[in-house]
Amino acid sequence: MEISYSETREIDEKQIVALYLANKWTAADKPKQLKKALLNSHTLVSAWEGEKLVGIGNAISDGYLVVYYPHLLVHPDYQNRGIGQNIIANLKKKYIHFHMHMLTADGNSVGFYEKSGFRLAGDTRAMWIYQGEDH
Repeated sequence: MEISYSETREIDEKQIVALYLANKWTAADKPKQLKKALLNSHTLVSAWEGEKLVGIGNAISDGYLVVYYPHLLVHPDYQNRGIGQNIIANLKKKYIHFHMHMLTADGNSVGFYEKSGFRLAGDTRAMWIYQGEDH
């Protein structure tokens, strides 16, 4: 079946949680907040096989200069089919004239994002206060 892409905000919470669980993202532990966060994104792009959510990516932006891409997930059964690349391409196209496109990539995804035109930002390092870890 063919994969289609959409900017719909009409996505069932159960499908969102299933996608996040399949990718072992801890955001799935907070389903109500996760759905609200995605729906409040500046842009939300989803990938579908028929009625099944198989991928999602979002953007947070000031609307003029800077865009940050916090989430990009493709169901493991659908990875390596270009779905993630298509989601990122859709997001980047919307913000093509922006001064800065940012994201955080762990070691496993750096190569993927480099193929999409991103590069390491000099000697910068990601920093966070992550409420999911013990202090």
